[in-house]
Amino acid sequence: MKALIGGNQVRLLQNGSEFFPVLIAAIEGAKTEVHLETYIFADDSTGQAVSAALSRAARRGVIVRLMVDGFGAPLFRQGIGETLINDGVHLLIYRPELAGRSLRLRLRRHRLRRLHRKLCVVDGRLAFVGGINIVDDWDNLNRKTQVPPRFDYAVKVEGPLVGQVHQALHHLWRLVRWSQLGHKPAAAGGADACPLPAKAGTVAGAFLIRDNLRHRRDIEEAYLEAIRAAQTEILIANAYFLPGRRFRQALMEAAQRGVRVTVLAQGRVEYVLQHYATRSLYRQLLAAGVRIFEYQRSFLHAKVAVVDGRWATVGSSNIDPFSLLLAREANVVLEDAAFTAHLTDSLQQAMADGAEQVLAESLHRQSWLEKAVSRFAYFLVRLAVGMSRYGGDEYRE
Repeated sequence: MKALIGGNQVRLLQNGSEFFPVLIAAIEGAKTEVHLETYIFADDSTGQAVSAALSRAARRGVIVRLMVDGFGAPLFRQGIGETLINDGVHLLIYRPELAGRSLRLRLRRHRLRRLHRKLCVVDGRLAFVGGINIVDDWDNLNRKTQVPPRFDYAVKVEGPLVGQVHQALHHLWRLVRWSQLGHKPAAAGGADACPLPAKAGTVAGAFLIRDNLRHRRDIEEAYLEAIRAAQTEILIANAYFLPGRRFRQALMEAAQRGVRVTVLAQGRVEYVLQHYATRSLYRQLLAAGVRIFEYQRSFLHAKVAVVDGRWATVGSSNIDPFSLLLAREANVVLEDAAFTAHLTDSLQQAMADGAEQVLAESLHRQSWLEKAVSRFAYFLVRLAVGMSRYGGDEYRE
């Protein structure tokens, strides 16, 4: 795995209620640059508050760069984006969805390669990394529901690790601008010109990305390295948990050698195919000793894990074929006892307040129809991954 960098200060932010006030305050205090990437940027109260802060920063002379995904925010340029551009914000759409696209073009496999990262750097001195989109916590798939807010995490980072996040943001900005405008902008004023942030704390960490070139497996390999080295406990909370064979095997082997392995998965049906495909794996995992809980209180959107009270990861990457094989993702890996204890306490509280344990007996009581639906859903996922030709053997049984 990528070497860890020491000297960082890291703050855990749970849900948008903690994340957005801190993000907006950082943007309001920006003096030179704000650079933000997100998959979804909704035109709701939260999106409007963040966009207003970005506009104010641009109007006072701060360089503001914003990149959103063309699938996650398909109408952004025609809505909030137009106001931001008029206020001086530099906007790029990653792989924009074009109106009138033919069915043949819509089915092309490269359309699955989305920008799923959620990153922000302010003045080259602090960064935000996590799984929280720019969207209201209570807006689940654009359907207002009578449930508590979406459950998710991000981190605020200060220290040398910010330099790696900053560099990654500028690198992708230059690539996308080059591909869309036909020329590569100069690096002056970007990450290459920014001095490495000074030490701000005692946390050691690494910034990991997943792309389709040099970093195809970085996030997955970091997980696997930590799981295979685990001695006492593994706790994973992941919204879309559909691991391939290597990942499942690592978890089962850890459980069989006495490690307490717990997975907190999505309990509410958000995406039908993904939901039932995930349940098709439960029987195998439970038989190996893996404990599974389903979060029922609200929609789970977290992508975090802790191992042995010393290793933790927070980011945008799910443990499914979309994140591990196709999308651009970003996670931080941290080694710090205090941070890991804080995240562990938060997850255990969430499990106590809003999760139900999945037991083998409940699977035995499932009807033949429920079992058939789960097996068929997993078959369809395997078929889709195979057709994409990005999956290798991970989802072939």
